[in-house]
Amino acid sequence: MEYDLVIIGAGPSGLTAAIYAARYKLNTLVIGEQIGGLAAEAEEIHNFPSHKKITGIELIKKMREQVENLGVEIKNSYVNSIKKIDSQFLVKTSSTEYKAKKIILATGTKKRKLGLELEDKFLGKGISYCATCDAAFFKNKIVGVVGGSNSAITAALLLSKFANKVYIIYRKDKFFRAEPKLVEEVEKNEKIKLIFNSNVTELIGENKLEGVKLDNGDKLNLDGLFIEIGSVPNLKLAEELGIELEENYIKVDKKQRTNIRGVFACGDVTNSPLKQIIVACAQGAIAANSAYEELKGE
Repeated sequence: MEYDLVIIGAGPSGLTAAIYAARYKLNTLVIGEQIGGLAAEAEEIHNFPSHKKITGIELIKKMREQVENLGVEIKNSYVNSIKKIDSQFLVKTSSTEYKAKKIILATGTKKRKLGLELEDKFLGKGISYCATCDAAFFKNKIVGVVGGSNSAITAALLLSKFANKVYIIYRKDKFFRAEPKLVEEVEKNEKIKLIFNSNVTELIGENKLEGVKLDNGDKLNLDGLFIEIGSVPNLKLAEELGIELEENYIKVDKKQRTNIRGVFACGDVTNSPLKQIIVACAQGAIAANSAYEELKGE
């Protein structure tokens, strides 16, 4: 099957690119392993225009419906490889091959791990990277959140609705990156205890998480630990194509072009300094426009 444009990634950036591509009458396909990406995991979004408050799942549902109403197909698949053959690209999933004149990489990021022994073993057995998904399983329990960003604080606030006690474990002496309004909410919440200048150095348990050790020697008995220490970009396809990186993100110009002609990138996988849904959407629109302009000139 041949397309004018194949978009890899179905988060806000990729879906927005698809909306614009459809309006430009480009024959477009979206392929995404996780529809919505990490944005779908957001419990509450307060800074997306036109919505005072909306969940990530609701926002992605609306975006997906808009894309599909415009006639763009979304494939829920993992892309194994992309190869440039002459002036086209061959996109391979586990079951199908697609040809594309242009590619948009909107592959996003994945949650960063602590890198501790037993972390993978305890996944789903006390360890989680998604409070929105798992908070309800910890009713009347004691849990910890590692991190100091907006996502960590939002996770703690959500968990406090279910758990008896929530520890926020942060390596610095105060919150530097989180929005003041969120910090204020946490500080007023009686269920949340802040532990600054501390790192989790060991996970404790046999068949499930039972607690953690901190670098100051303290031990916390926990039923769950939610890891919110940032994310890392999904770069496998970009690296295989030989795309230039900047500080381990895809380097793009103001038109979302990479160093490989015909390949554009948008969203959190790029070197944009502000990782926000609204920024990712804007980049998706620009990437689609740039792909259209390039096709028009050929």
